[in-house]
Amino acid sequence: MKCDIWLLFGLVGQLIFSLRFIVQWICSEKKKESYVPLVFWYLSLLGGTILLVYAIIRRDLVFTIGQASGLVVYARNLVLIRRKMELTRAGSEFS
Repeated sequence: MKCDIWLLFGLVGQLIFSLRFIVQWICSEKKKESYVPLVFWYLSLLGGTILLVYAIIRRDLVFTIGQASGLVVYARNLVLIRRKMELTRAGSEFS
């Protein structure tokens, strides 16, 4: 049986992308409330990037557009989180 390296690549991307929901669920259960941890966004970005590459290699326009637009959201959330952390640090230095 021939091993399709791109199929394995895509499956790894899907595994990473799906893992974000498991991590989010576990963190929410621990906090006893809905909670989105920082690692959720990093897993989203990593898994989404791998899946975007896979979609491009497979020449799947619908999948490519879906993954590319998702990456914008994941990256923007990381920017907003970083900005908030910097503001929080700056505010605590003046307290």
